[in-house]
Amino acid sequence: MNQYAVAQLPAMHVVHDGPRQAPPLLLIHGSGASGGTWSPMVPALAGRHHVLRVDLPGCGQSPPAVSYGVLDQAVQVAAHLDHVGLGPVIVVGHSSGGYVATALAEQRPDLVGSIALVSTGPSLDALLPQPLVLRVLLGPPFGPLLWARRSDAMIRKGIGATAARPVEVPDDLVAELRGTSYRTFRTVLRRNTEYLAERSVPERLAALGVPVLAVFGANDPRWDPSSVHQYDAVPGAQVVQLPGVGHLPMLEAPEATSELLLDFAAAGGARVEPVATERSPRAVDEV
Repeated sequence: MNQYAVAQLPAMHVVHDGPRQAPPLLLIHGSGASGGTWSPMVPALAGRHHVLRVDLPGCGQSPPAVSYGVLDQAVQVAAHLDHVGLGPVIVVGHSSGGYVATALAEQRPDLVGSIALVSTGPSLDALLPQPLVLRVLLGPPFGPLLWARRSDAMIRKGIGATAARPVEVPDDLVAELRGTSYRTFRTVLRRNTEYLAERSVPERLAALGVPVLAVFGANDPRWDPSSVHQYDAVPGAQVVQLPGVGHLPMLEAPEATSELLLDFAAAGGARVEPVATERSPRAVDEV
């Protein structure tokens, strides 16, 4: 029988599902979202795993943080894993949550057994122009004004703008998204950009030697779908494209995405030999 509990630390809210004795699976959401992003997948995943869904600092039910740097967010995730005595875990990141997952492995390799990235943009040159509705909602001059006045319908429209098919957005996810302030969201975007500008995700992962799964929707409007093959540079990485799916595989294709994660977790996998890479500076733009 699944167990359910909520752990509250000063800096981060975490929901636990599934049997505590099962292999741990950590789910990290993308920019400005919450752990509720993963809700459609939890029943399948919690049948085999102890599932942890974090609300990163300043998102969902987690309080604001002093810093929203990718490395600083990874420190908070590591603190929770240390607190509950878990590791190594399978870490799954959606979109920019994949940056936090990668940073966690960079700082605390003892806590990370393998990494699955879902719609995680590999480098700045893979970023596509944002849909119009997101440019209006997120950018000046209207963004700050509209953010505080968003209706549930507007939030759902904003989420759906990055999907390739109509999606059902759970009510609890809509409510949790209201917990993120406009200032926090914009700051998180800037910090994500800085992380990518310093070094691409495939370069970082190739230097770690951790088993990697990279999943992209073949119709992702946020990142060039073909850019998933940048992860081919990571030794031993599995690269998968989901046909007819956009940026939100958890909502658009929860069954297929869950199956990929469960198969990846079941296969395990030994760490591979890291590859020496050189850092190359990149122009900074917002993600």
